[in-house]
Amino acid sequence: MKTDKLRINQLSPQNYEWYLAYLQAIDTKNLELYSSFLTEDCVMLSNNHPPVRGKEAIIPFLSNYWTTFDSLEHDLLNIYGSDLFFVLEALNHYKRQDGEAVTLRAVAFTDRNAAGLVTSVRFYTDTTQLFS
Repeated sequence: MKTDKLRINQLSPQNYEWYLAYLQAIDTKNLELYSSFLTEDCVMLSNNHPPVRGKEAIIPFLSNYWTTFDSLEHDLLNIYGSDLFFVLEALNHYKRQDGEAVTLRAVAFTDRNAAGLVTSVRFYTDTTQLFS
């Protein structure tokens, strides 16, 4: 994960560290760790696809999606919002299955409950280059 381009961060220091751990679970494709950040009834929305509802559905969805590329590294640009409701603007550096490097602009909206678990995540990026 890269943080050297992070310009604005509106999270508290404690929640920023939490978010870095959350993103690291994604970057390392660690499904078990990632699932520990989610509520049982979490909803995930990716671009214009139908919502994926519940942790039991999200984990296989991500397991399948993460096999479509070799690696991912988040490059944080801005984090706007509060500790419970925030949006990340990032560059996502992918390595495709054919070894080609692709960088995509992305945003991710995250909602958390009072216990600090993710209740909803919505991410938007044009993945055309990743899969062409």
